[in-house]
Amino acid sequence: MKIKRILALIVTLTTLVACSSTPIPYRDMNALSKPLSKSEQMTTNAYMTVYKHWQGVPYHFRGTSFQGIDCSAFVQIAVQDAAQKTLPRTTKNQSKQGVKIAYKQAMSGDLVFFKTSLNVRHVGVYLGNKQFLHVSTSKGVIISRLDNPYWASKFWQFRRI
Repeated sequence: MKIKRILALIVTLTTLVACSSTPIPYRDMNALSKPLSKSEQMTTNAYMTVYKHWQGVPYHFRGTSFQGIDCSAFVQIAVQDAAQKTLPRTTKNQSKQGVKIAYKQAMSGDLVFFKTSLNVRHVGVYLGNKQFLHVSTSKGVIISRLDNPYWASKFWQFRRI
């Protein structure tokens, strides 16, 4: 009986340690939770239409179709369909388009970039209210939150095209 309690305690402590995470560097997340203007709402609606067509399409490196798509190809297509703007194909080149904007100035339709590792970048489209549209390697085309601990820790920049 005593051994079972000790094992239960060890399992509980291991779970608590495994679920803990390091604190996220402070970012003014509340600055992004303002109500959307009519123009921003129209932009968000246009991207939501794109999302409805692509939702769940799996991630595939260098993919460009409904069979599989990567983040930069998806953003290229989404921006073309929703905003009628042309973007380059790669995340590297997309990250040089338009102008860099401050975190708290982000608006629906802005591109959001992440540094997911030393040499890997990720891109999505900001939808407002701390949400962005992108292609997850594990879940395909989805909407995620900027204040998710993973994405918050990988945030790099916003760009307005």
